[in-house]
Amino acid sequence: MVLQTPDEGVSDASGLTTAQAAQRLLDDGPNALPGDQRRSLRAIARETLQEPMFMLLLAAGVLYLVLGDLQEGLVLFGLVLVVLALTLYQEGKTERAMAALRDLTSPRALVLRDGRPQRSAGREVVRGDLLVLAEGDRIPADALLISGSEVQVDESLLTGEALPVSKVAGATAAPAATVRPGGDGLAYLYSGTLLVQGHGMARVTATGARSEIGRIGTALESLTLERSPLKKQTTRLVQVLAVIAFITSLLLVLAYGLLRGDWLAALLAGIALAMAMLPQEFTVVLTVLPALGAWRLSKQNVLTRRIAAIETLGATSVLCVDKTGTLTENRMTVVQLYARGEVGRQGESLAIDYAASTELPETFHTLVEYSILASMSDPFDPMEKAFHRLGQHFLADTEHLHHDWTLKHEYGLTPELRAMSHVWKALAGESSHVVAAKGAPEAIVDLCHLDEDAQADIGAAVEAMAAQGLRVLGVAQARFAGEDWPAIEHDFEFEFIGLLGLADPLRAEIPDAVAQCRSAGIRVVMITGDYPATARAIAAQAQLDAGEVLTGDAMALMSEAELQARMATVSVCARIAPEQKLRIVQALKANAEVVAMTGDGVNDAPALKAAHVGVAMGGRGTDVAREAASLVLLDDNFASIVRAVRLGRRIFDNLRKSMSYILAVHVPIAGMALLPVLLGWPTVLFPLHIAFLELVIDPACSMVFENEPSESDVMQRPPRDAMAQLFGGMTLALALLQGVGVLLVVLGAYAWGATWLTEKEARAFAFTTLVMGNVALIFSNRSRTGSLWASLRVPNRTLWLVTGVTLGFLGLVLYLPGIARLFVFEPLALPDLLTALVLGLLSVFWFEAIKFSRRLMQTRPR
Repeated sequence: MVLQTPDEGVSDASGLTTAQAAQRLLDDGPNALPGDQRRSLRAIARETLQEPMFMLLLAAGVLYLVLGDLQEGLVLFGLVLVVLALTLYQEGKTERAMAALRDLTSPRALVLRDGRPQRSAGREVVRGDLLVLAEGDRIPADALLISGSEVQVDESLLTGEALPVSKVAGATAAPAATVRPGGDGLAYLYSGTLLVQGHGMARVTATGARSEIGRIGTALESLTLERSPLKKQTTRLVQVLAVIAFITSLLLVLAYGLLRGDWLAALLAGIALAMAMLPQEFTVVLTVLPALGAWRLSKQNVLTRRIAAIETLGATSVLCVDKTGTLTENRMTVVQLYARGEVGRQGESLAIDYAASTELPETFHTLVEYSILASMSDPFDPMEKAFHRLGQHFLADTEHLHHDWTLKHEYGLTPELRAMSHVWKALAGESSHVVAAKGAPEAIVDLCHLDEDAQADIGAAVEAMAAQGLRVLGVAQARFAGEDWPAIEHDFEFEFIGLLGLADPLRAEIPDAVAQCRSAGIRVVMITGDYPATARAIAAQAQLDAGEVLTGDAMALMSEAELQARMATVSVCARIAPEQKLRIVQALKANAEVVAMTGDGVNDAPALKAAHVGVAMGGRGTDVAREAASLVLLDDNFASIVRAVRLGRRIFDNLRKSMSYILAVHVPIAGMALLPVLLGWPTVLFPLHIAFLELVIDPACSMVFENEPSESDVMQRPPRDAMAQLFGGMTLALALLQGVGVLLVVLGAYAWGATWLTEKEARAFAFTTLVMGNVALIFSNRSRTGSLWASLRVPNRTLWLVTGVTLGFLGLVLYLPGIARLFVFEPLALPDLLTALVLGLLSVFWFEAIKFSRRLMQTRPR
């Protein structure tokens, strides 16, 4: 790690200016690892030309040149370039989508620019930036800690040691050149490591390849991600078909050569059959559709960190969501105060109206004062911001705001005590310290050691606030002499001050989103740390079933079997600690549910990782939560999850439609390449014909179906079986039957046409029928249940573009003499052309009849 001296003109308080940061980004380059670049067009072209389909096309072109047919060979090479250009366009579009996703997934950093904290992409962090770090943050660059409190960092990414190391601001126990990761009590922070405790500020000293992790970037480049089950399944299918294609093509070459004695023609027939049988489009579809689907999801404020999660979205049966910020707006405002009265007197409540007054009764001054003292001075938490706004509005001209006090010690939240405390040094000369605590009402009551009557009064006040849907926090105060701080907060003599009730309004779109989930067979489970009464009130507003509420305390007493039984019916979980989310996920999974779980904190990471689909908060979530999750909500909005489920189902549907089409269309192509040869007829399909068909199939399977809108019933179906194969069973059988149907019609068209047409006219007649059958398969596979005619009204501009270009090129190969000679065609008379087009459309008629009978059965009253 290369440490540098502080920059001249750069203030430790204000950080870099925007102009300075832009210049350094230009000078040093982005803060990215050496291998974090997208593939070049040259690399994509090289990979594409190594595909079996292109190698077969090139082999056919060479054979034509050997046979002396220069024109045919050059046309084939030209088609190679056209298909290559189409592939480059598709892959380039995919790469651009993935690059956009990589930019979004770049760790977000909070930096000081122009004296103001602002969120920046990790790639844009530069040398000299001031980082504002908090617990759970992934450190974006090598840096020197200049201030901080109880900072501990997990450096296992660099050292392999799981135990966190402590960091001390300004410590320089060793020269910079000799410092290595893993040092305890030093000030050096490293890119990619994790802040597991504390908070602080650090100055960036090295970015990108100059950072410690940048030096091992080459090793990281060699790491590959595990392929999804869908890709593995499809790879196996393609491998089986490739073996069958190779063996069948070899047998065809031998049979053709032995029976007819023309071994070069036999080799061309074998190449044509191999091209016809290889469904190499499967791999294209499995790359293009999920990648562009992930890009579409990002437009819906949902970032896909793991593409395989898209497969699971459509199968999700339970959505576990946080209340605060996900169902609600996370825009906290203090709307009610409760100050405890003197002994023997009831406490006093006050509804806050910011518009009506700027004065606050003296009774509540201390409550507001200590709520601010127990918060961060420059808070990011919405509740703490609300306390500061309350103080600025009502106490701005009083002695209750202490900008000149010094924070001496902090006690953070723990699973055992949901409260935090700050110890302050008042004005110079005073020996005692002021202690302010805030947290869950029961935790504050516990700290204050109140009697049963006082606890009952406070409990009643809490219930009254919670019943209004308010988030309730308690506040307490204490004095402490000396600086020998107690190990735990219980050792302070706390005095209870009062309660604050905060309102966080429900997002307007939540009831409709919950209704969509209900119609889609997805159960929504709300999880919150709030009181049961608050949770029940919010659940009622969201139109969730608020009848039964499971509390964290009750859950702690349950066995796994008991929890599993309760989670089968519960929709509201209140007073839940973050670590209890993992038990909830495991109980739901034990009930055979497919679980999506939201979370934002460090402690949420295990639950996010355990869920089938972990959903992290992009706005308020920690880097740890985001890295453990499959999806990230950029707007922290539950409605975005529902939109993601809808889009996930659409993507899955379109994958299935596309793959059904690919398999179906290869059956008649392979059949027409093989059967005429076996039957002793003239060859119908040459490599040139199949290359032409590939120009239709490639954009159809990737671009047409990717642009296909959602089915009308996409959110009225129950979740699909997560264990069901994407392409198997009835779906596979119907795809094969569709292909066989088209093959029989095309084969029959050729046999029929050969009775009154010349050989070249019959070939053109059969080819036209096959092309039209191909187009009919595209339209027929657009909907699982809707008719081909109904699909004409569903907008898809890419579909009409592909169809128009296909029919246009078909006209050229039939009627442009030079091209017709290359395709070994003779022009068809208009009646023959119309007959071939109609036969192509009729080739999928039987499949449309099956869909019609299904619709009839579904609408028939039972």
